[in-house]
Amino acid sequence: MLRALLVSLALVAAIPVAAQDWPAKPVKFIVPFPPGGSVDPLARLVGAKLGDALKQQFIVENKPGASGSIGAAQVAKSPADGYTFLYVFDTHAVNPALIPNLPFDTAKDLAPVMLVGTAPMAIATSPHKPYRSFDDVIKAAKAKPDTVSIGSVGNGSLGHLTMILVQQAAGIKLVHVPYRGGGPMTQDALGGQVEMAIGSVAVLASHVRGGKLRAIAVTGDKRSPVMPDVPALAEQGFKGFSALAWWGIFAPAGTPKPILDKFHGELVKVFNLPDVRKTLTDTLGMDLQAGTPEQLQQWLLGEMGRWGKVVKDNGIRAD
Repeated sequence: MLRALLVSLALVAAIPVAAQDWPAKPVKFIVPFPPGGSVDPLARLVGAKLGDALKQQFIVENKPGASGSIGAAQVAKSPADGYTFLYVFDTHAVNPALIPNLPFDTAKDLAPVMLVGTAPMAIATSPHKPYRSFDDVIKAAKAKPDTVSIGSVGNGSLGHLTMILVQQAAGIKLVHVPYRGGGPMTQDALGGQVEMAIGSVAVLASHVRGGKLRAIAVTGDKRSPVMPDVPALAEQGFKGFSALAWWGIFAPAGTPKPILDKFHGELVKVFNLPDVRKTLTDTLGMDLQAGTPEQLQQWLLGEMGRWGKVVKDNGIRAD
């Protein structure tokens, strides 16, 4: 019994030392999406900055599939030693309701590290289409039900679920066209094959700035700095409405708190760098949060509750 007590005390005493020495070997950042998009460049940017600051490798591994749940499952089952972290997008909070029998508990098997930031989505259309405001969409949908189409990046995506709430609030019915990613959706919106598209401001902003798409609304409760001339839905009859994309960082549950605290502190330094802030705000339209672990967990649970209800109430299924 004395031996067991001494071993336990030794382990406890070793934790601060481990945190002080961390990272003593390369750290893996698991991105559960393909290269490109918004999560991958975020992880690579952070990894490069941390590598410079901490003189250790931060390696990004892409583990795509099942709306990010395959990579998340890998991290949930990884050793809780501070050498594996997960970067997620908003789908992380939808997957528990959308995908049956996830092999991990989203709320319990991953330790929150940081809510990096949020961003609204944009609703855009070809400039050759007649819609100049969302009120125009409502009028068209009421005049000819089931004829006005809107594309999203897939069934159960945040854009899809957001438009379900918007349709219910407006008393209209649009034709949902799910795509497998922002690329093909945007191409069809550019070509006019779909009346509108909803996607992150990061995906659509360059086409809007170039005049190839017309943005008619953003989904935050205020305008986006990336699209300052585009009114929010909250300004167009949907008072108080807000639906935000978000980015977060998690670790396997049980990762020692001293290591998480040190990692969090280093992340705060990275996100305070002017060039990092400019990149993320200009390219992703991100409202940087750099929040506490507790804020991330609270955000996650709130998003799971909100969007899980939309999925269940409307019988949404994954692609």
